[in-house]
Amino acid sequence: MLVPFLIMLREGIEAALIVGIIASYLQQTGRGQWMPAVWIGVFLAAALALLVGGGLELVSAEFPQKQQELFEGVVGLVAVGILSSMVFWMRKVARSIKHSLQASLDQALTASKHQVIALIAMVFFAVAREGLETVFFLLAVFQQSEGPGAPIGALLGLVLAVIVGLLIYSGSMRLNLSAFFKWTGLFILVVAAGILANSVQALHEAGLWNHWQTVLFDFSATLPMDGPLGAVLAGMFGYQDAPTFSTLGAYVIYLLVALVMFFLPAPAPSVSSTSVSSQ
Repeated sequence: MLVPFLIMLREGIEAALIVGIIASYLQQTGRGQWMPAVWIGVFLAAALALLVGGGLELVSAEFPQKQQELFEGVVGLVAVGILSSMVFWMRKVARSIKHSLQASLDQALTASKHQVIALIAMVFFAVAREGLETVFFLLAVFQQSEGPGAPIGALLGLVLAVIVGLLIYSGSMRLNLSAFFKWTGLFILVVAAGILANSVQALHEAGLWNHWQTVLFDFSATLPMDGPLGAVLAGMFGYQDAPTFSTLGAYVIYLLVALVMFFLPAPAPSVSSTSVSSQ
């Protein structure tokens, strides 16, 4: 429940931040009449995310067991790639996102003969990116979780993200977004390592990956995955009570590489602007 909650909270705040920057800039430059186009772009992006997520879930439900394992493994790998790119993309553009969005907005409203369509498209692609990232992550989490905890956590995260976004936009809440994205990004990398390990296991069960399957240790008697603590660790960090060389190796190698990249000095932004944390 905690993992989907935090992911939805982070992704929701990212999307709210993008929409908030666009809405504020439109108001500040006397273009408030364009706001309906912004909301149309947001609605279309949300509809696309729901359509893709619902479609993939319905299609996968019809698969035989081995194909379901294959689908779970592929979705997990895609989720790991998207989550990783999301963390490092935000780390790179955090200080220039406001300027970049404002420049894109000016271009959409001045360089295009069809300003409404251009504005809708700009907002759509900006928000759809966040939505599709969330869809693939939630699919990976839901397939590795049981019970209503994960959907409830995702819903609560979304609701809180909307509230936080409205408070930030109204100016009644000052959130250190730089610190927020840094620590949630670190958490996401640990979660992604667990998803990767489970994806390797799913590919093995689908018959596509049969290398390095020696079990390194077995904690099933002392800390089983179906026990209270084991279930929490499995749901949050991809814990396996009897990991193989393949799954544990994938977990450790990914996490080491990702953490080294994460703690390296952030690349200098191409455009200097106000820090996200001041929005």
